[in-house]
Amino acid sequence: MDQHIVIFASGSGSNSEAIAEYLQKHNVAGISLIMSNRHDAYVLERAKSLNIPSLYFSRTDLYNDVLVLNRLIRENPSLIVLAGFLWLLPVNIISKFPDRIVNIHPSLLPAFGGKGMYGSKVHEAVIAMGCEESGITIHYVNERYDEGDIIFQARCEVFDDDTPESLAQRIHQLEHFWYPRIIEKLLTGTKITDQDNTS
Repeated sequence: MDQHIVIFASGSGSNSEAIAEYLQKHNVAGISLIMSNRHDAYVLERAKSLNIPSLYFSRTDLYNDVLVLNRLIRENPSLIVLAGFLWLLPVNIISKFPDRIVNIHPSLLPAFGGKGMYGSKVHEAVIAMGCEESGITIHYVNERYDEGDIIFQARCEVFDDDTPESLAQRIHQLEHFWYPRIIEKLLTGTKITDQDNTS
């Protein structure tokens, strides 16, 4: 397999696992490394069970040192995938890998994005605003939170009796279905169109 990706994650790693299983099943690309800024993140346990190398790094490693940058240069991934990663990537990484870093956000950006908007905080805000729909946004990463060019969005209805937890379940379903497939399209150079949303 010529192509491979590196995943950054901060939490449980359910998206990372969905991506790994999809890419392996469809023989699209390998995952050469899973990196986490939390030594106790469950994604590191998932990496072990999936036989994927992993690396914990500190804030200093990312922002004040070149440990993370140098490791990425060595890995030279086809794509860097943020999957529940909560820190802003520094400019030295973004500039070294232009248009090769993607993220997924649990709302229809630009709504409910920005620093501090992640996980249940997003779903709470969506429900509090009385929105009729929510969804996911897959986008390129730049030097600001959730402001990179949008690659793809998928939508779901918000019901009157939704809680942040029930809405999160449907958002996770969208994430686990669409993120691996959009990554595949990016890796294979397949055009992403509005028709993808209806397939």
